[in-house]
Amino acid sequence: MGEDLSGATTSVTLRVGDRAGEWDRTGLIPLDLLRELGAEGRLCAEVPEQYGGWGLSSTRSGAYTAHVGGLCSSLRSVMTSQGMAAWTVQRLGTAEQSAVHLPRLTGGALAAVGFSEPGAGSDLAAMTTTVRRDGDAVVVDGHKKWVTAAHYADLLVVVGRYEDGAAAVVVPADTPGVRIERIADPLGCRAAGHADVHLDGVRLPADSVLGGHGLPPALLVTTALAYGRMSVAWGCVGILRACLAAATAHAAGREQFGRPLAEHQLVAGHLADLYTAEQVATRVCEHASRCWDEGSPDQVVATVLAKHVSATQAARGAATAVQVLASAGSRDGHAVARAYRDAKLMEIIEGSNELCRLMLAQHALAGTGAP
Repeated sequence: MGEDLSGATTSVTLRVGDRAGEWDRTGLIPLDLLRELGAEGRLCAEVPEQYGGWGLSSTRSGAYTAHVGGLCSSLRSVMTSQGMAAWTVQRLGTAEQSAVHLPRLTGGALAAVGFSEPGAGSDLAAMTTTVRRDGDAVVVDGHKKWVTAAHYADLLVVVGRYEDGAAAVVVPADTPGVRIERIADPLGCRAAGHADVHLDGVRLPADSVLGGHGLPPALLVTTALAYGRMSVAWGCVGILRACLAAATAHAAGREQFGRPLAEHQLVAGHLADLYTAEQVATRVCEHASRCWDEGSPDQVVATVLAKHVSATQAARGAATAVQVLASAGSRDGHAVARAYRDAKLMEIIEGSNELCRLMLAQHALAGTGAP
């Protein structure tokens, strides 16, 4: 996609309009809108053009993701899910599997990726979902929790134990033995279609296994989660920009004690903190995306850093925005109220803050030669 992204962002802005608050309250994004965006390649913008995608670099995709994140974190979450599914197919699948599945993901079909389980959240090595061979088929059994966009999904990319390692398998959501159970009233990203996925003797053709063979669990999970972490990080930049815009507009337009709220030093300090948070998150995401685009060996740690910093800054920044707007931003569905809940969820998904800190600490220790 060679043209400027302004047209694409304008199109999404017009389609979202002022409906994000309504989607948040009802817990649903219109399915026809999601399919329409998907059919235009807008839900997985980094898929190569030969498969119907936009072929964006990580840097340009990040700018687009931040824009969508500023409009509606639930829509951005669906976009993250779609992009993760496409990335997993592209990285782990054969050329034939990419040729089959990627055009579907840029043609209106919706996808979700299942990692976490009741007993395996951050510790994905403890997952118990299995994929076993049975003649010319494979059979999938397991239970995945909090699968983003599963409520909307046509395809599920499910990670499970396979042979001596692990594998990702593409499961049509209407396959016998698949049951999708919507999570009621999630804390944040309420319209992102979070659901538990139950897989009971799900029988599929053997070529549903991406790449056709087992991989080390750590490699498989790291590959698939990397895209999600970058998308979440850039989405958090969007949250911060939306909060900064709402807070500055409110502080400039509301008077207290005879002068604009923004002229009160403590409020001005909040605005400065919000601006700083947005700038820090933006710069760390730009660095990580450059690492992706340049194939830098620092890509893995830069991605974890971007996700951790952006999510932390978004959670703090959203709380600050609520403080500035006070009662004006405390009603359900308001942009900063949504941001407050959505940003907190970003500190948990795709690697919790605690897990990210452990990974960053390990990287720091590796650089010192410490055991």
